[in-house]
Amino acid sequence: MYLEKFELPGKTAIVTGAGQGIGLACAEALGEAGARVIVADRDVALAKSATAQLTGKGFQAETAEMDVTDSRRVSELADDLVARHGRVDILVNNAGIARSETPAETVTDEHWLNVLDVNLNGTFWCCRAFGKHMLAAKGGTIVNVGSMSGFIVNKPQEQCYYNASKAAVHHLTKSLAAEWGARGVRVNAVAPTYIETPLNAFVKSNPKMWDAWIGGTPMGRLGQVEEIASVVLFLASDAASLMTGSIVLVDGGYTCW
Repeated sequence: MYLEKFELPGKTAIVTGAGQGIGLACAEALGEAGARVIVADRDVALAKSATAQLTGKGFQAETAEMDVTDSRRVSELADDLVARHGRVDILVNNAGIARSETPAETVTDEHWLNVLDVNLNGTFWCCRAFGKHMLAAKGGTIVNVGSMSGFIVNKPQEQCYYNASKAAVHHLTKSLAAEWGARGVRVNAVAPTYIETPLNAFVKSNPKMWDAWIGGTPMGRLGQVEEIASVVLFLASDAASLMTGSIVLVDGGYTCW
């Protein structure tokens, strides 16, 4: 009765920024649960490599080239996938950028707009395009990847633009959940801590930052991509059928202090 709620046979899911890192782990989790997974990324080579890894494990997967900041392409892909597969049941908005360590007073317009364009606009374009089809089908679930940075101000790195973008993603999640809840579409978000990925590998050679990151985490370690993907799978599945508008912190306790 309970384990079957995590299973996704016959479901179609799309994960943005799925070429590597958290996105690839999310795609793998959904594929392992039985979903057909669309591996979407602006870097088509990464997307194809990730798709090959998934199909090599026996999962159903296909590649889609998509830049989330291109609203026209997002809408075209949503329409195409629904035309070919009948519906898209799950959307995981994982694509995002940080560009950290820039003090607020020196942030350029380009820098600010770029981060907001990917993290916030891109998330909304995808929610709007795929959400329309989910509403028409009277069912679907969206999981946005926010951040603990939407709750706290990170240190020692300056990144007001990133923090603001993720706080906005959290409130967008709640707003869409309120609008669409009675129409069969659930919208939740996961808010990760620092995750051990190639992009964060530099921190181990930066004692000041390592001490701030790990010293500020009660569990005393970086998170792993599969620990985020597991929560995404839960939120995407019927195991979370009464949850919408939730922002689930997966932060090793970082926000406790």
